[in-house]
Amino acid sequence: MGVGLVVTVLLLPFGGYGLARAGMLPEGLPVVLGLLSVIAESLLLPALFEERAPYRHSSSRLTARTLSGERSVDLDRITGVRLPTTFSYGSTYRTVVVRDARGVRLGITTRRSRRKVRRAIEKAEADAMRGVPRPRVSRAARAYLGLASRCDLVVHTVLAFLFLSGSVSLYMAVVLRLAGQ
Repeated sequence: MGVGLVVTVLLLPFGGYGLARAGMLPEGLPVVLGLLSVIAESLLLPALFEERAPYRHSSSRLTARTLSGERSVDLDRITGVRLPTTFSYGSTYRTVVVRDARGVRLGITTRRSRRKVRRAIEKAEADAMRGVPRPRVSRAARAYLGLASRCDLVVHTVLAFLFLSGSVSLYMAVVLRLAGQ
């Protein structure tokens, strides 16, 4: 449901363009909707599944409230870990996203939770010697959790910045192009 909301926010300027072409809305509205949707997108998407207080820890579970409800990740059955990176006011904002075998995703933001995830990854990699499937952990997440060289984190940050600035620029170019026709 949260991803549907994000997609809807991104498509608002294009719906506004269609209504403006039909004469039902002012012609400059798609540009305004485009700017507002980029701002809303940058605030909404990362916050959908990030942990918020109160949260609970056990030896094999992380449970936390998120904007989309309470989520509980089984640390004994992690299938993937990645590191989405965003930027705000000259700082870098990172969230470790953990996914378990049930498909539950939780964005980890606290130091205590990151330590739990790190131990769970180390345990899963030790269990992989016995034939248990190893979780897919991105290079950036591995570096951020202290399991790999920090060089991978630098490369990830530069690429994330280039991708984010390029995609926002392309999105706004399309919205402005539609508004100019």
